[in-house]
Amino acid sequence: MLGNDTQLEIFLSLFKSGSQLTYQKGEFIIRPGETVDHIFYIKKGLVKAFNISKYGEDNLLIIRKPRELFPLISALTGEERDIIYQALDTTTVYRISKDKFREFILTNTDALYPLIDLITDQYHMHSERILNLEYRTVRERLVSFLLTMAKRFGQETKDGTKIDVPLRHQDIASSINSSRETTSRELSALERKGLVKNKQSFITIKDCEAMKKLL
Repeated sequence: MLGNDTQLEIFLSLFKSGSQLTYQKGEFIIRPGETVDHIFYIKKGLVKAFNISKYGEDNLLIIRKPRELFPLISALTGEERDIIYQALDTTTVYRISKDKFREFILTNTDALYPLIDLITDQYHMHSERILNLEYRTVRERLVSFLLTMAKRFGQETKDGTKIDVPLRHQDIASSINSSRETTSRELSALERKGLVKNKQSFITIKDCEAMKKLL
């Protein structure tokens, strides 16, 4: 990490000077087709970023967690992207204008280091998604996706590593370039092997090492 605690506090002071908003599960933070003039910092909760495919299906892009920003690319470049942001849980965010964000970054050098850390983390996440798609079979891509999500959102339980975010089969399918039907079939196969447990959209990996051997 490049940023230290003092620099992080300077960075956070910008967002704390803005509006604090709370969204309930399922509420849109940024709606389809909405022009966005703000950038958000997640204080607590989870935010799903997705778009709609030409077939009318949700295409999961990423799930954001506390201490992350969105939409960062739009805030830095001014480029508008048709991405929808929706709360997956009760979610509290800080919101400031893009203009205020850019002005602050340009005039506060210390704030750049935490920002670079955030950008680096996002680069790693997107790189892992690209690497995941290099696997030839749906099962391999599914296993790789689940292991990546466990690394990012995993909570250790008596049953194994629980991915502590709700994952619909369609969300998983869109992330691994597969159909929902094939994804459901492969997930069921992993359940029959005793490698995972799927309950109410929450997946627990029972044996991460055994899963890694499938890759």
